[in-house]
Amino acid sequence: MPPPKDVVKIAIQMVGAIPQLIELQQTKPLSSVLKDVCDAWSLPNAERYALQYADGRQTYITESNRRDIKNGSILRLTTSPDQEAEQLYVGIQSKNVDVKTDSLKKLASLSQDITFAQEFISRNGLKQIYSIVEEGNDTGEMLAHTLKAFTELMEHDFVSWENLSTVFIKKIVSYVNMNAVDASIQQLSLCILENMVPTSHLLFEVVKKEVTLDRLLTHLQATNAQLQLKAMALLIALLLSATDAERRDMIDYLREKNIRQFIHKNIIHSSEPLGDEMAHYLYVLQSVSLNLCEHRMKMSMDPYSQEQRDLLQSLRQTAFESESEAPAGTFSTERRRSLCAKEFRKLGFMNNSNPAEDLRRAPPGLLALDNMVYFSRNTPNAYSRFVLENSSREDKHECPFARSSIQLTLILCEILHIGEPCSETAQAFYPMFFGQDHFFEELFCICIQLVNKTWKEMRATQEDFDKVMQVVREQITRTLNLKPTSLELFKTRVNALNYSEILKLRQTERLHQEETLAVPVLELREKLKPELLELIRQQRLLHLCEGTLFRKISSRRRQDKLWYCRLSPNHKVLHYGDVEEGVQSPPIESLPEKIPVADMKMLLVGKECPHTKEKSSGKQNKDVLELAFSIVHDVEEYCLNFIAPTRYEFCLWTDGLNVLLGKEMTSERTQTDLDVLLSMELKLRLLDLENISIPDDPPPIPKPPSNLNFCYDFSQAEQ
Repeated sequence: MPPPKDVVKIAIQMVGAIPQLIELQQTKPLSSVLKDVCDAWSLPNAERYALQYADGRQTYITESNRRDIKNGSILRLTTSPDQEAEQLYVGIQSKNVDVKTDSLKKLASLSQDITFAQEFISRNGLKQIYSIVEEGNDTGEMLAHTLKAFTELMEHDFVSWENLSTVFIKKIVSYVNMNAVDASIQQLSLCILENMVPTSHLLFEVVKKEVTLDRLLTHLQATNAQLQLKAMALLIALLLSATDAERRDMIDYLREKNIRQFIHKNIIHSSEPLGDEMAHYLYVLQSVSLNLCEHRMKMSMDPYSQEQRDLLQSLRQTAFESESEAPAGTFSTERRRSLCAKEFRKLGFMNNSNPAEDLRRAPPGLLALDNMVYFSRNTPNAYSRFVLENSSREDKHECPFARSSIQLTLILCEILHIGEPCSETAQAFYPMFFGQDHFFEELFCICIQLVNKTWKEMRATQEDFDKVMQVVREQITRTLNLKPTSLELFKTRVNALNYSEILKLRQTERLHQEETLAVPVLELREKLKPELLELIRQQRLLHLCEGTLFRKISSRRRQDKLWYCRLSPNHKVLHYGDVEEGVQSPPIESLPEKIPVADMKMLLVGKECPHTKEKSSGKQNKDVLELAFSIVHDVEEYCLNFIAPTRYEFCLWTDGLNVLLGKEMTSERTQTDLDVLLSMELKLRLLDLENISIPDDPPPIPKPPSNLNFCYDFSQAEQ
């Protein structure tokens, strides 16, 4: 008979004593439980002791988290958090170097626990840490432990970052700016500044002023991967907290220092694999850089702006330079206006008498004009060839340069998500972005020539404009999905993906997606579904048995600790626990926490999850909401919260958990997998019927014969 829900069977250890096996009554006050445990070992003053987990993060057991204790948990009797905090508070002030170092080391470890952190901070412990840093007498290992303890204590958000003194901040900054400082201290200092920057504009200004971009670039070019990562984290924090003007200046300065080329060569193409955090920072750097185009993208052309009109006129003059060389007095004003209108029509403007009207639509606004001017000035031969080749055609097959450029700019803005806020979790960046200055403009130059090429391949007319641009969008998207490492490689691949190749790909995909709609095939499809759904269920459970590495996302830092979760081979228990960076697939025995599948009540996703509601005070991130799910177990208020690393993992885990709960699999991945499996199975089953048309209706069953004399009577034959 299983034990009651309020009773948990656990083991309690103590150094030098035989472990106790007890049944923990969850309704019994924790102080009474501690007294019973201490009495069993004849220990006085039970109030001086506490229980904590023996494995993992060794969290203290409190009234608020005691319900997380599972059957089979191993706890340890140890000094209570308030006693420990008092001892360490005294220890870090010791004149004995060894005592002080050991105290700071233990403080750095225990500060991860929220109960201990609260006790230590309540004793004004942070003031002592400030003093150690501000006095600057301690260096090396002692200072590293101090900074680590400070970082962990501040992580609990009991104290505002704005309370830090100027002396303390400058001391942290000095560790970043000095050369002769241990790398571990510089990493911790960069981490502290990174956490400090987003909390207030004042702190952002202080850090931006004290830590120069040159210094950050020095750390970014270090051989130490962790130092490189922390430097990139601070750089991204500064960029995200800056105003638009400050951000533009910072990006321009980074361009001058060729930081993109360094990232492309030494980080993206490094011999070491790119970590998730660095991939995210590169995505943010790319997104922030491209979003500098947003201002021009949203600005309509002002027909009264002389600068903008000059840019527009430069397009005409570059394309028809020889025709415009006639002296000004040769033509009347009316004749010159007529000539200009004709030339703007040849350029492909819809409103040739007032081409500025074509650029009033925003987006793409002035960004389209900038792209056209860049193309005409940086590749004048290609520009002239494009315009003259099409302006000389009289068969309605001319490709309009200006109209195509405006639409292409809009397409590129949509594909590259210009003007959209950065995701907090995305890692998808384009390696070729970091290998090229003026990436957006250079990409436009390649793609506008692709438009002309595709236009000719499709033998398009003006009525086919939207169809051509749709094909061009598909060519660009498909090529970008291949993640080319350079613009040259992109150019080669996108040009190889001509219109006939697009048609072949579309036809292949259509054949994969479309099923014959004959009634017998539809009936066969329905008959196959249960078997294939069972196959998908088994695959989902197998994936849960293999397990997945999850990241805890804190309120301030994007990604914090790592933890792993996997299903037992018999599908009866979920095992989970914290793991160290670099651990790929920990054995199930190393995961201390467990949830019996029988105790699982329901699955919550998205906004229903408690850990997304906790963060709802800030700007809610759509990506995190799409990846969040929780398992409600025992009683409803206890949940195991997840944020999946990818949408694919989210689908597999939510499906697998629904299978364990005896519910239907509801993710979009289930439908995709089912469609693929059905398509393959149907094609195999119908292989012998290739080129044979299947009628919509089954052939009619003939009428019974008038007599059955043709049947052979076996009974008479036996006699």
